[in-house]
Amino acid sequence: MPVVSSKHKAPFYLFNGHLQTIVPGLFRTVEGVLYERERLFTPDDDFIDLDWSRVGSNELIVLSHGLEGDSGRPYIQGMVKVFNSHGIDALAWNYRSCSGEPNKLLRSYHLGASDDLDLVVRHALKTGHYDSVYLVGFSAGGNISLKYLGETPELVPKEVKRATVFSVPVDIKSSAKQISKIYTQRFLKSLGEKLEQKRQMYPEAVDLTDYSVLWSFPQFDDRYTAPLHGFKNADDYYARVSSKQFLKSIQVPTLLVNAKNDPFLGKMCYPVLEAKQNPYFYLEMPDDGGHVGFTEDFRKDNYYSEARAVRFLLGGN
Repeated sequence: MPVVSSKHKAPFYLFNGHLQTIVPGLFRTVEGVLYERERLFTPDDDFIDLDWSRVGSNELIVLSHGLEGDSGRPYIQGMVKVFNSHGIDALAWNYRSCSGEPNKLLRSYHLGASDDLDLVVRHALKTGHYDSVYLVGFSAGGNISLKYLGETPELVPKEVKRATVFSVPVDIKSSAKQISKIYTQRFLKSLGEKLEQKRQMYPEAVDLTDYSVLWSFPQFDDRYTAPLHGFKNADDYYARVSSKQFLKSIQVPTLLVNAKNDPFLGKMCYPVLEAKQNPYFYLEMPDDGGHVGFTEDFRKDNYYSEARAVRFLLGGN
């Protein structure tokens, strides 16, 4: 579909993309979400922790969090709460090593781990008897979701009806170069702590010498993400897992919302041509929103992303 217009406007007191990113990310709290945890064991002798919030529905929303996030992030819990209020079950899955416990294997997670999302969706369908499944992804989770829908669309279960994703680096290389050092260093600190856990488990395979001098995602991905997950180097990783190349093949109605002032996204992350060429793929580019922000009134806990996901996933455009 062509690019769709956006009605989102940030509050006047969050007047740039950085504030629209940082304030909701650091200061939002969501109350009333209670999870039931399930451990899903994987075919490669590892595990993925799932957090369920059930209300007795035959419909399910599956939520995929951002880089170094988890099911407890406010943007995830806010979405869980709003869909529960509409009578829909929610399943927020935690990527390998993101549930508070390191996973067992040397590999962890990356922005193209669509095989794990497929495993989660199929497990939910086996255990929940759901007629309709909707996908919601944020940032890294959005890339995973789009890749999942487009890389082998004929294998996506028929129960997967619609998807909405927000703040997605569909061209990972351009975003890896765009994101500022301030944001990058925060991510690298968290990722380094997880690598230290891996080093203790696999001392011969993980070398953290001079880790502190790393300053960019291309450096990190070249040294760690790529070799630990079967890629030649960072460029090979970016080329193979960036979801932009798969958008043309998506066959279920899917909405991508990327704010024009997102400080994490490069210029290649606004796929206008792909939206015009695929009748199932909708692109919305509000002027405001930041990265995984989209608050319309922070003081009243009012978020455009949640209202937009409800409207699109439950049958609107």
